[in-house]
Amino acid sequence: MAGGGDIQWCFSQVKGTVEEDVTEGEAPPHHYLSVDPDGDSWEYADIISTVEFNQDGELLATGDKGGRVVIFKREPESKQSLPRRGEYNVYSTFQSHEPEFDYLKSLEIEEKINKIRWLPRQNAAYSLLSTNDKTVKLWKITERDKRPDGFNLKDDEGRIKSPNDITALRVPFFKPTELIVEASPRRVYANAHTYHINSISLNSDHETFLSGDDLRINLWHLEITDRSFNIVDIKPANMEELTEVITAAEFHPSMCNVFVYSSSKGTIRLCDMRQRALCDQHAKMFEEPEDPSNRSFFSEIISSISDVKFSHSGRYLISRDYLSVKVWDLQMDSRPIETYQVHEYLRSKLCSLYENDCIFDKFECAWNGNDTQIMTGSYNNFFRMFDRNTKRDLTLEASRENTKPKCILKPRRVCTGGKRKKDEISVDSLDFNKKILHTAWHPTENIIAVAATNNLYIFQDKDKV
Repeated sequence: MAGGGDIQWCFSQVKGTVEEDVTEGEAPPHHYLSVDPDGDSWEYADIISTVEFNQDGELLATGDKGGRVVIFKREPESKQSLPRRGEYNVYSTFQSHEPEFDYLKSLEIEEKINKIRWLPRQNAAYSLLSTNDKTVKLWKITERDKRPDGFNLKDDEGRIKSPNDITALRVPFFKPTELIVEASPRRVYANAHTYHINSISLNSDHETFLSGDDLRINLWHLEITDRSFNIVDIKPANMEELTEVITAAEFHPSMCNVFVYSSSKGTIRLCDMRQRALCDQHAKMFEEPEDPSNRSFFSEIISSISDVKFSHSGRYLISRDYLSVKVWDLQMDSRPIETYQVHEYLRSKLCSLYENDCIFDKFECAWNGNDTQIMTGSYNNFFRMFDRNTKRDLTLEASRENTKPKCILKPRRVCTGGKRKKDEISVDSLDFNKKILHTAWHPTENIIAVAATNNLYIFQDKDKV
């Protein structure tokens, strides 16, 4: 896997509407996902809310605000060609969650898929966890390309034969059929969260997983659906004393007893389940002291961490707040070892971003396969790449204008003041309705998936793997 400065990213595919952009106020044309026939909220339902590669990168799953999961599978011929291509086509589409209503609290429970996590493959089937605000589900995805035939007691249409019509004993056999991919719910983990679930994370023991909401984190066993163990509870006795909420949580990739969770106050707490059953006392807390010169009315809001991810090696953490990405060494909790500014030019725009609620957007971040690069999203359908070795950064755009095959993405630059150069875009011209919140990086290759509203863009290294 090449370093960020060596990669020439080029367009590979786009899944979704290409003719028109979709915002929450517009009705889009045909979408690659099924459309709500009522037409009331179909443009909202098609907005992608999570993106996730599986462990070997052969499958790519997206969840949307309509409660649907679409799985794309990499084409075999695209792996065998030189240079190898990352072409993914629809493998399976299914409705994971439906809208519900909590009659006790008179609250609607949205069907939107908040997170998807793949389980390691144990047999021919694939398995994944998906969650909306309240319920986690375990799905099994299986292939079927044969069907039993040659029954003695049933005819070809499946009707029961009369005993008088049976003149000889037949040996049933399997007959080849067209490939059918089926998704079936295997477990439903419900009724354990009072608040909205924002995280699910599979443990390295492959037997347990955690689900985190605004105030609590629960530990589940994959085989047990009727009970979970509460491992973090930050709810105060008096809710008027509430000062922070949990924003993200994740297990360590190799140490099954260690997990982290981030908060709206900009802190990351590392907990060790060997120390106590209820991890209300953290083992370490990662927090950067605030720079007094940058103190403002918006300081608390922009310091809230929207995503936290362990590196594949387990040595580092990345955290994303509103303006930056920080890299933390697990051995040093006093300050981050690296800080990358994502869109520092928006600091002067915080007032207007507060008024239009964009300041509360939750951007995710992703590592590449060897932990040398970091990717995260921004506005105007821009996304950012940071190379940890060369310290170089790159701004790219997910745009319909770059959808020619193998079209190399040109770096974009934002002009913050003074005379604007030819290839630059003014900070005042940025479209805050176009935002890249969800991204994913192939676990071993330079292939990235970027969700831009209801479009899924796939980019890859032009000539390297």
